[in-house]
Amino acid sequence: MATANELIMIFIGLEISSIATYILAGYLRDDKRNNESALKYFLLGSFATAFLLYGIAWIYGTTGSTNLAVIRTALLSPGSDRILAGTAAALMFVGFAFKVSAAPFQIWAPDVYQGAPAPVTMFMSTGPKAAAFAVFLRVFMTAFVPIINRWDQFVWWSALLTMIVGNFAALLQTNIKRLLAYSAIAHAGYIMVALAAHNQVGIAAAMFYLAAYALMNVGAWAVVTQFSRQGEKFVNIEDLAGLGWKQPVTAGLFAIFLLSLIGVPLTGGFFGKFYIFKAALDANLVWLAVLGMLNSAVAAYYYLRILVVMYMNEPGEATLGVQPAGAGIEATLWVTAVGTLVLGIFPGVLLNFATSSSVLIK
Repeated sequence: MATANELIMIFIGLEISSIATYILAGYLRDDKRNNESALKYFLLGSFATAFLLYGIAWIYGTTGSTNLAVIRTALLSPGSDRILAGTAAALMFVGFAFKVSAAPFQIWAPDVYQGAPAPVTMFMSTGPKAAAFAVFLRVFMTAFVPIINRWDQFVWWSALLTMIVGNFAALLQTNIKRLLAYSAIAHAGYIMVALAAHNQVGIAAAMFYLAAYALMNVGAWAVVTQFSRQGEKFVNIEDLAGLGWKQPVTAGLFAIFLLSLIGVPLTGGFFGKFYIFKAALDANLVWLAVLGMLNSAVAAYYYLRILVVMYMNEPGEATLGVQPAGAGIEATLWVTAVGTLVLGIFPGVLLNFATSSSVLIK
């Protein structure tokens, strides 16, 4: 899907990914939360897919092709209908924005992320989301570049609204899964800033950020998976009380992921945000960059609150009963933590590849 040059192939790939995720979200059939999660995701996802498919039909009717390069060439011609093409871009924007949980189409994410099993949420918030963002960038930065003035303002406002909704809603959460769901929405907003910049630096920054976010997010959800235990009995933030004293290694690795989500230096999250806001400044989107940085400051509060609970509070029932992590979880935690630190200390390892790839996309 991420490498497709045909809108039909993009649609098929996106649907195969979505259908598989619908099933994963509800595979614990006796759990009402899983059933609710899968049903909500299926119904809203099908509705968003209709917008995407309708947009593909419109752009085919306007340009006579579903190939991204041909569409771009057709829109560059003097006789092209920019109004119809802009309508098609708007319809496709709805479909893609839903898949990446960008505002105002993010309403499904908190309920689905909270209701689905933690390992499924870990996968759902990284793999399919990264692929959907890759397609989002490819379509809008390839086929729709000639009509950029018709969609750039929508992306600008969506990026800002996504960051605000995600960060400020996360401040009110007591459930760790729901908090990370709103965190995922906020981080989608940061990547939308890179799309709003619509330049080569922004594309490279988005790819770098997606990789860094995948590492720190998988690590964070691995901790939640291990700590919540069978039946996910312990998913409140207060349940983490005293984890830093009971399991210092797990808590220390969790702290690395949380600091990276904040964007603290020497972590992958820092350079991800740095390059995204740099792309925004290069594109003269000063206000969007400033508001994005202010949103990052707001996000620090709810991430640091988790650290305070882990290290400053007395161990409770949940912490005293926690068992050491299994081999699979342990390996996941260490691999993702090392990857997060490597991208924070040696960002050029990935950034050079992302920069060279962005030339091909554009």
